[in-house]
Amino acid sequence: MLSFFIILPLVALIILNLPFRALMNRIVFVFASMLALLQTAIASLAIAGIWDIRAIPVSPLLRFNIGVDNLSLLLLLCTGLVIFVTVLVSKSFIPQGETRFNFISMLIIALCGANGIALARDIFSLYVFIEVVSISSFILIAFNKDRDAFEGAFKYIILSAIATIFMLSGIGLLFLISGNMSFEAISVAMNTSRHALLILFAAGVFLCGLFIKGGLVPFHGWLADAYTAASAPVSVYLAGIATKTLGIYTLIRIAVSVFGFDMPISNVFLFIGILSIVVGAIATLTQTDFKRMLAYSSISQIGYIVLGLGCASPLGIAAAAFHFFNHAVFKSLLFVNSAAVEKQSGTRDMDKLGGLSQRMPVTGVTSVLACLSAAGVPPLAGFWSKLLIIIALWNTAHYNYAAIAVLASLLTLAYMLLFQRKVFFGRESGHLASVKEGGWELVVPAIILAAITVGVGVFFPFNLCRLIIR
Repeated sequence: MLSFFIILPLVALIILNLPFRALMNRIVFVFASMLALLQTAIASLAIAGIWDIRAIPVSPLLRFNIGVDNLSLLLLLCTGLVIFVTVLVSKSFIPQGETRFNFISMLIIALCGANGIALARDIFSLYVFIEVVSISSFILIAFNKDRDAFEGAFKYIILSAIATIFMLSGIGLLFLISGNMSFEAISVAMNTSRHALLILFAAGVFLCGLFIKGGLVPFHGWLADAYTAASAPVSVYLAGIATKTLGIYTLIRIAVSVFGFDMPISNVFLFIGILSIVVGAIATLTQTDFKRMLAYSSISQIGYIVLGLGCASPLGIAAAAFHFFNHAVFKSLLFVNSAAVEKQSGTRDMDKLGGLSQRMPVTGVTSVLACLSAAGVPPLAGFWSKLLIIIALWNTAHYNYAAIAVLASLLTLAYMLLFQRKVFFGRESGHLASVKEGGWELVVPAIILAAITVGVGVFFPFNLCRLIIR
C-alpha cells in the first residue's frame, strides 16, 4: 500500500525508541541503511515497470489524500538514495552512541516527511509534510551545536518561517476560491472562477514561499550559509534532497497539478530560472571554501530545473524532472567528496589544497565525473538533461534563454575545472603528504553515485530510442 512509505518510517522510529536503548544505538546505522535501501529498491522497480505500486490501494489508517505517479516515484527514489548515502557518510563524522542515534532518528523523520510530499494530493497535506522536512532540516543544520551551525540554522528558520507565512496565505486564499484543498478541486476552481486577480495573487504568494524554500535567486541568502555551517553528512542531505524536495519538487508538482502554465506563471519561472543560473554561477567563481562553492553551484543548477519547467511543454517538464534526478546524484556525489577531503585533510579551503588525486584516487576520479556531469559534458547524465532543457527552450521559441543557458554551462565547466585544479590536480601542499583515501563509508557512496551518473548517461540514448520505437 502507498501509505507504506509514510507509515514504515514512523514504525521504524517507534521501534528504535523502545527502552532497549543500548541495543538500538548499536543497530540504528544498519537499520536506517536498510530502510533507505528498501525504499530505493521499491521505487526503482516501480519506475522500471517491474512492480506497479500505483495499483495498490491506500490504507484506511492514513487519512491523508495520497496518490502516486511517475513524478512521485522519482522523488521517492531520490530520497531513498540520498538518505542512504547520508547515513553512510555519517558513520565517519558522527560518533557512535546517543549522538548518532539522534542524528539518524532525525533523518528518518525527514524521510517520512519527504515521502509525504511525494505522495500528497491536497495542498494542506503537502504543506504539513513540507513543515516536517523543514523542522527536521533546521535541527540537523544546528546538530553540531557550534556558533556557525546555530547561525546557519537561525538564517534558515527565519526565512523558512517567512516562506511558511507566504504558503499559508496562498493556501487560505485558494481554499476560499475553491472550497476544497485537493489539487483537482483547486485546479478546476482556478479555471472556472471569476476572481482572476485573486487567483493570480494567491498563486504568486504561494510560489514566493516555494522560491524561498528552494533557495532560488533572489531568495537564496540562507542557502550557502546553511550548507557551509552544517556538518558534512547534513550538507549531503541538504544539497542532495532537502532543498529540492521543499522547493523544487513542490514547484513542479503544484505547477503541473494545480496552477498550470498560464503566460504570467511561465514567464516568472523562466526569469527566476535564468537569474538563478547566472547569479549562482558568477557567485561560485569567487568562493574559496569547498562547500560554499558547491552551495552556489547548486543554486545555478536548480535554476536549470526551473528554466525547463518554464517552457510549459511536455519536453520541458520531462527535462526538468530528469535534471532534478541528475542534480540529486551528482551534487550528492560532490558533497560526499567534499566530506572526504575535509575529513582527510582537515580543511575546506581550496587555496590550501592541491594534488589530492594521487593520494585520494577514488575521490579524485569520482569528483571529475560529477563535475563534468554538472557542466553538461557528454556522455554523462547531466549532459542529456541540460540538452533536453535547451531543446525545449528552442522549441518554444525562447531563443535568448536557450543561448544564456548554453553560455552558463560553459561558465559551469570553467569553475568546475578551476575547482578540480585547485583541489585535486594542482601542486601538492607540503602539509598534505600524509593524506590518504577515506574509509569505506566515504568511498562506497562515491562509487555508487558515480556509477549512476555514468550509467544513466551512457544508457540514456538507448532507452530513449526504445521509448520512441514503442
